[in-house]
Amino acid sequence: MNKAIQVRGLSKQYRLGERQASYQTLRDTLRNLGSGFGKKKTPEKIWALRDVSFDVERGEVVGVIGRNGAGKSTLLKILSRITEPTVGYADLRGRVGSLLEVGTGFHPELTGRENIFLNGAILGMHRAEIARKFDEIVAFAETEKFLDTPVKFYSTGMYMRLAFAVAAHLEPEILLVDEVLAVGDLAFQKKCLKRMRRVASEGKTVLLVSHNMTAIQTLADSAILMANGTLQARTSVSDAILQYHGTFNGEPEERAAEGGKLGQFYLRHPKAAVWDSTRPFEVEFEVVLPGDAEAAQLWCMVRDQMGCSIVQTGAGYTGRMEESSERRTWALRLRFPALWLRPGMYNLFIRIFLHGLGKKHYFSDPFAFEVNGAEDAALSEAMLAPGVEWTVCERDPFVAVSTVEDRWVQAD
Repeated sequence: MNKAIQVRGLSKQYRLGERQASYQTLRDTLRNLGSGFGKKKTPEKIWALRDVSFDVERGEVVGVIGRNGAGKSTLLKILSRITEPTVGYADLRGRVGSLLEVGTGFHPELTGRENIFLNGAILGMHRAEIARKFDEIVAFAETEKFLDTPVKFYSTGMYMRLAFAVAAHLEPEILLVDEVLAVGDLAFQKKCLKRMRRVASEGKTVLLVSHNMTAIQTLADSAILMANGTLQARTSVSDAILQYHGTFNGEPEERAAEGGKLGQFYLRHPKAAVWDSTRPFEVEFEVVLPGDAEAAQLWCMVRDQMGCSIVQTGAGYTGRMEESSERRTWALRLRFPALWLRPGMYNLFIRIFLHGLGKKHYFSDPFAFEVNGAEDAALSEAMLAPGVEWTVCERDPFVAVSTVEDRWVQAD
């Protein structure tokens, strides 16, 4: 196969501490020598990337996923030639276009028009080639009125729209994109996804960093999972997402509520799951209670990836056990209806209240799962997507006559 990207032993080290001035006067130098003699502190060093190696075939779309601080953005900065690796090398064979965080790629003093032609020239395109794409870029970015304004005066949304339009329309052979869906309104995100699908269908090589797992599943052929600066897996999209969700289990701050230790009971369940939103979804738990617990009451909570509580519900069950009962292990099955949650990433928690142990409450480790669905549903502004039934009633309509009292009268 023809490789478009080849990475071998890539590592990047940073030194923590104050940034040094660009120049020093003689007085500064002498003062530093006098005050720092014998007291110089060795700066702390961290590895943002450590021994990363992988290949990407020409025409392949690869999703790069991982938690914050995993090294994803550092990897793309090295591949984009924005920063140099400390060790190792990356060989990119083809014209490279990149869309990273705001502040990279454009010259702030140049206008939007000038930056379009500058980026095209950097990609090795002739002015006539750029001119043919110019109107399409401007129409996509919706920045016609501001083309002759320096981009340093652009809002974040304007900047990102123009940056994505330039990166996606100037026909790079390799496209590097970092969190394009993190900025912009709903309409812009839909346009980006549509354009990304088109780029992928044209046989371009794409590396896409995103926390939007639905976008990764929609666009990517395979995936890379990063963690703590290292490559954890180079595998299929579904396997990478399962492993990614598994990294959210066992969060220390979620392990126990105030009043006790998690070690007094256990919840055994799968590490992660992917749920098709068009089908019902079941999760089975095994609860092992301590011997001196007289009863247990269970609640279920679901939070989204931002930590917002979406649903909290009781099990409708109080398991009161006889003191002489030797049964300490209980099974629990939760069944969620289809078309309930919109596509995205969620954490499910079980809260348990143990009677006979001083009214103690505990929380389980989070059970991470992904809800799949159409990309339009993934970009919905609603938090829930229940399956609602609509019925056309064969009778005269009713109209409201008051917004205060719940009174309705039949229309004339």
